[in-house]
Amino acid sequence: MNKKKKSKIIQKILNDIYPKVPVPLNYRNTFTLLVSVLLSAQCTDVNVNNVTKNIYPKYNHPKHFVKLGRRKIENLIKKIGIFRIKAKSIYYLSKTLVKKYNSKVPHSYEELEQLPGVGHKTASVVMSQGFGYPAFPVDTHIHRLAQRWGLTNGKNVVQTEKDLKAIFPKKSWNRLHLQIIWFGREYCKARDCFGLTCKICKSCYPNRKKKFTAKKA
Repeated sequence: MNKKKKSKIIQKILNDIYPKVPVPLNYRNTFTLLVSVLLSAQCTDVNVNNVTKNIYPKYNHPKHFVKLGRRKIENLIKKIGIFRIKAKSIYYLSKTLVKKYNSKVPHSYEELEQLPGVGHKTASVVMSQGFGYPAFPVDTHIHRLAQRWGLTNGKNVVQTEKDLKAIFPKKSWNRLHLQIIWFGREYCKARDCFGLTCKICKSCYPNRKKKFTAKKA
């Protein structure tokens, strides 16, 4: 089965399961989306949401975090992994937004990726969910599932993103990447399925007998 045929099967299954796709992270505006995505590195979205629900009602603007300073930001997010590094990034990216962008989140990959603590994946999420720009952010779930489904060789997340963009229609990217994330959490889990039991794996590889080991991101 070629990749194009697989892509149609995958989209059909995902659209049936997730006709409406919730955004995993809770946020109030584009700035708080940026902060939440930054906080989610090496941390579950559930944990991030549990922490930010007590932050965003009061602090939701770059000037708020500049005024707080690094130590107070650390105290607010201390239940999140590597919180000191993240607090430093949040503080300095907030300062940059205030000084350089009039407290607005920039609308381009180049400018976003120049902000402290912001890499390509974070920028992609903001461009997609914050601004509606077609993007395909690749997290660990997407990287794993794309390999299990035979859509990429798993060399690295850059290659996976490139391969997925070449296979799926551009208009589907923003919705599809969220659908794949949810499917990876609920049906094709890291320590389950192994390319053998979920509906998509069985549809793409009906004759697969051995567990498939995906390369890590």
